[in-house]
Amino acid sequence: MANPRVLTSFSKTVDNSLPDVARTVIQGLTDNSAFPNPPVSLVALQAATTEFIAALVAQAQGGTLATAIKKKKREALVTLLRKLAGYVEDNCDGSLTTLLSSGFTAASTSHTRTALDKPRSMRIVNGTSGQLLVRVKPCANAKCYELRYAVVSADGSVGPWQNGGLSSNSRALALNNLTPGTTYMVEVRAIGGTTGYSDWCDASSCMSL
Repeated sequence: MANPRVLTSFSKTVDNSLPDVARTVIQGLTDNSAFPNPPVSLVALQAATTEFIAALVAQAQGGTLATAIKKKKREALVTLLRKLAGYVEDNCDGSLTTLLSSGFTAASTSHTRTALDKPRSMRIVNGTSGQLLVRVKPCANAKCYELRYAVVSADGSVGPWQNGGLSSNSRALALNNLTPGTTYMVEVRAIGGTTGYSDWCDASSCMSL
């Protein structure tokens, strides 16, 4: 059996989801005895994450300089994550469980693509104001996960679905720029396999604070 490998598509994930990938890795590697000497300190990874988030906020104000800085900070964060991904692959002793304990997602080792099961066990919690953090059980052979959401009106009716972006990590999905005090219906589907997409998971709702 081939050694498990880290799914590195985090380098292509949307800007708003990248900090959640980094946070999950920080959480997974903190006090993890399987990975005692990472080539990048978790302090450095946290600092790079914080700097990237600040650059995202600055970019929202507009300007080519702010965009260039954001791009530079993103590249720096992705570089650190890639170094850690390689370290985790080299030190997981061929164990998928150990690899997953790092907070990274594993890449499929099968050359035979199969239909995807729909994501299950969705959990939604509030992050920062106007942010919902979504987590589902990983799906075998999934390359990434897609979010969608809709506003739930006071009478219980559900508005049109809106695209919530993509993330390579099923445990680090985020919906941002939501309206505090508004309830949202959320669904997730996996991307990959022979069908290209799984079915949408069972919908859940949560109020953004």
